[in-house]
Amino acid sequence: MAKMYYEADADMSLIKDKAIGIIGYGSQGHAHALNLKDSGLNVMVGLYEGSKSWPKAEADGLKVGTVAQTAEASDIIMMLIPDHLQAEIYKESIEPHLLPGKTLMFAHGFCIHYETIKPPEGVDVSMMAPKAPGHRVREVFIRGSGVPGLIAVHQDATGKAHDVALAYGRGIGCTRAGVLDSTFKEETETDLFGEQAVLCGGVTALVKAAYETLVEAGYEPESAYFECMHELKLIVDLMYQGGMGYMRYSISDTAEFGDYTSGPVVIDASVKERMKGILDRIQDGSFARQWITENDEGRPTFYRMREENANHPIEKVGKELRGMMSFLKDDD
Repeated sequence: MAKMYYEADADMSLIKDKAIGIIGYGSQGHAHALNLKDSGLNVMVGLYEGSKSWPKAEADGLKVGTVAQTAEASDIIMMLIPDHLQAEIYKESIEPHLLPGKTLMFAHGFCIHYETIKPPEGVDVSMMAPKAPGHRVREVFIRGSGVPGLIAVHQDATGKAHDVALAYGRGIGCTRAGVLDSTFKEETETDLFGEQAVLCGGVTALVKAAYETLVEAGYEPESAYFECMHELKLIVDLMYQGGMGYMRYSISDTAEFGDYTSGPVVIDASVKERMKGILDRIQDGSFARQWITENDEGRPTFYRMREENANHPIEKVGKELRGMMSFLKDDD
């Protein structure tokens, strides 16, 4: 069983006197930077000149500079910009300042695992990957809690790469919930697979197919939306809280019986075989090459699919219905 680390395992004094550069100020970037700042650490944010995030980061009380300036001034450099941008920005603005003894960190292993970034010898290369969106990382930290994280070391030049990454994890709050030992390979491949097969690709495809099935059978679109989209959160929240068993305990016996009898009909052995095909493409690098090529060509397929899905009938119906749900505004 993989080892878990908590507050008592992380020595934040290892990075107390280090300059930490956060590259990017998006979802993860703002959360890491602000959490580290609140933990009493020396943080600087690296952005491109003219970035809309520049004045925002400054307003949040953070020191801001260009990516190159931040990389040069920092002992620890955390890459928190999108995967498809990392390699070019690394080559132009970070690699020239990666002196021996510095630490290069990531919150996702894509660019190291698929070798779009190849760090020089003499630097530590590690990962601290919170298992939550950035706004959630920040939100629970402010409340005194944290989200779980994954830790991995790709290159240990100083002999302290793991300890420094764990200290960083404490700085952003992950050791409050628990940090799990992993590898760049494991984190990257399981993360991509989870997104594609279940969390994003699988769920949205299942919801759309169910919605279309009901509407094509003559049921009202609004009813189809409530049954196939709106109530999904209720079920996911129950599973999040206590697993599938707690969800089944909480629903009606009729629903539970339907779960057992119909679930395997929808998600049968053939689906699992196709999931294995998705995993194969992730493991052999086919998906990574496809995504890199897509970006190199200006993202034509990506933008076409984004528009097609944005125009799906369930999105139109959902927008109208959510507009009447005042409690959603309260949640925001």
